[in-house]
Amino acid sequence: MLISVAQFQLFFLALTRIMAILVTMPFLGGSTVPNSVKVSLGFILTITLIPWQPLSAESPVMGLFPFGLAILQELIIGLVAGFAVSLTFAVFQMVGKLMELGAGFSAGQIFNPTLGEMASSYDQLFMMVVFVYFFTINGHHMFLIGLEKTFQVLPVHSGLGNLAAERVITLFQTMIVSAFQLALPVMGAILLADLTLGLLARVAPQIQVFFLGLPVKVWLGIVALGISFSAILPLAGKVFLQMSQRMQYLLGA
Repeated sequence: MLISVAQFQLFFLALTRIMAILVTMPFLGGSTVPNSVKVSLGFILTITLIPWQPLSAESPVMGLFPFGLAILQELIIGLVAGFAVSLTFAVFQMVGKLMELGAGFSAGQIFNPTLGEMASSYDQLFMMVVFVYFFTINGHHMFLIGLEKTFQVLPVHSGLGNLAAERVITLFQTMIVSAFQLALPVMGAILLADLTLGLLARVAPQIQVFFLGLPVKVWLGIVALGISFSAILPLAGKVFLQMSQRMQYLLGA
């Protein structure tokens, strides 16, 4: 089978978009994943998706400058689509931060290699459960569907389409609201604990409420998280299952 120069160019453009999306994913774009694995996965996905693209041996060959410009366009499209994926996981990072802040775990933070940032043991526990749930509900399938849909919304070498900053702002607002909704059970329990400790300090000033409240809120945060998982995980599933729609939305679909 002969591959024309035009076919190779379109293949490379598709590979550029897919690699730009992969490097933005938290569990694939981190430093813990070897570059060889990322590139190999990018090639496999490109080979799988490229037959769906309108390739032909008679396609015109792009010059050096148009080809470089097309690579830049595909890189931008990939980063925008990847931003929708990373924003989905950023929701749960925000949820973990909100819950750990009230529970008192934020004082002891260690480096989380999966996300590439500092996080407490509470936040890491929450994110590990979320990642396991992501694969349990086949969230990676939704990612692959969204990846293939990006080539339907914006085919290879078709320009930037209807990319608009307003869509990013709207999606960001929606994600913040979702984060507060997910963190609300644990935040509410800790708020009630703070109110109770405040009343206790007024009724019995001789009690050292500060030293009493630290272990109480730590254990309350753990118990509340365990109880609220039954409510958090279904909502998390809805957030993950809408990943494909977010990728298409940011690309102008």
